[in-house]
Amino acid sequence: MEFFIKDSVKFIGQVVKLKGWVFNKRSSGSIVFLQIRDGSGFIQAVLAKDEVSLEAFALGQKISDESTVIVEGPLKEEPRSPFGFEIQAKDLKLISLSQTDFPIAAKEHGIDFLLSQRHLWLRSPRQWAILRIRDEVMTSVNRFLHQEGYTRLDSPILTPSACEGTTTLFPVPYLPAWNETDGTPSWKDPAVDGKPYAFLSQSGQLYLEAAISSLGKVYDFGPTFRAEKSKTKRHLTEFWMMDAEAAFMEYGELLDFEEKMVLAVVKDVLNNCARELKILERDTQPLLKLQSPFLRLTYQETLQKLRELGSDIEDGEDLGNDDETILMTHFQQPLFVMKFPSAFKAFYFKRDSQDPELTLSADLLAPEGYGEIIGGGQREDDYETLLGRMKEANLEVKDYEWYLDLRRYGSVPHSGFGVGLERLVAWICHLEHIREAIPFPRTIYRFTP
Repeated sequence: MEFFIKDSVKFIGQVVKLKGWVFNKRSSGSIVFLQIRDGSGFIQAVLAKDEVSLEAFALGQKISDESTVIVEGPLKEEPRSPFGFEIQAKDLKLISLSQTDFPIAAKEHGIDFLLSQRHLWLRSPRQWAILRIRDEVMTSVNRFLHQEGYTRLDSPILTPSACEGTTTLFPVPYLPAWNETDGTPSWKDPAVDGKPYAFLSQSGQLYLEAAISSLGKVYDFGPTFRAEKSKTKRHLTEFWMMDAEAAFMEYGELLDFEEKMVLAVVKDVLNNCARELKILERDTQPLLKLQSPFLRLTYQETLQKLRELGSDIEDGEDLGNDDETILMTHFQQPLFVMKFPSAFKAFYFKRDSQDPELTLSADLLAPEGYGEIIGGGQREDDYETLLGRMKEANLEVKDYEWYLDLRRYGSVPHSGFGVGLERLVAWICHLEHIREAIPFPRTIYRFTP
């Protein structure tokens, strides 16, 4: 049977064959200790000179960090080992001998250096743990939504119009000029040739709204792009979003559903990622103490609370990163900030029937100072009202005729929300910066490696 470190408890007392990478080595005379990872976990193998061949022991002495090996021997529990298990090696084979100048040494490195070596930094236990938790979060979200009757739908990354305005979108030359001789496309600068641009998507929401009349409850999960000139620890240029939309869902139901999903995801991570959280030295008590119902404040109530906490925020201002940090350092539970003014919310938000200057919108802020992880609200379902909102926002109505069709033909009350995957992961892992929450971060200053 193939052996993986994660299954060690099932193989105690058995001879196993481990294939993996040596990430640390130390020797003590006639014994060599190899710390090995195989992608599923970490373990120590012990090479005793009198228990292996001369060739195997000599190999163990010369082997360098990041070399790829096959170790064979009996597996035992070992409380003194940092990994809880140990292989008493009887044989060692070399697959690939690593060069000895591995750039990431056992010392402090600056973040710019580590990001430049991201392809190698991913091998560290800390980055391994973060990426494992990221995978669990994605798996949990998919599982939860399927259990709730949602269908996954792939929305396009290339779009002809914006979801929230074009100022934060990446334009992409789209239509080619055709070579009249052989009919092959020849891409040219649209600014010169008058060809239109497409945009990299910032959200799949509008396309999901189209799908609810077919499937009822839908979601997508994929990369999105924002060309904001944001340099905060909460912003990336390329990031992953889960957007969901549901027909016949009203505003209050939406908030209840978001809360239920977050609690389910956190529970799954706590249950399935204990090793990873331990590697990160994550204090799990704040996560264990999460409970329903989450706190709920209106925008106006939030402003009042911020002022009590020392903020100088004015009426009509959107919450900034500093404001969110102040709030969520104070509150120990997630907080819904509800009913933002229409002045800084997108055209598609339904207005509050009690005050048309407010929208049926809500941002969910995470505690421990992390701020917004979810944004959503109820959508405007009336054709004439939506058309008026588009004109108020100075949008090219012709670009949204297909979106207006959704109100012309069988419109329904509906709501939706978007989850920033990296923000959710950063909070659960208690990361200092969001760039560690994605395998290869893209920011306004970095798009390599």
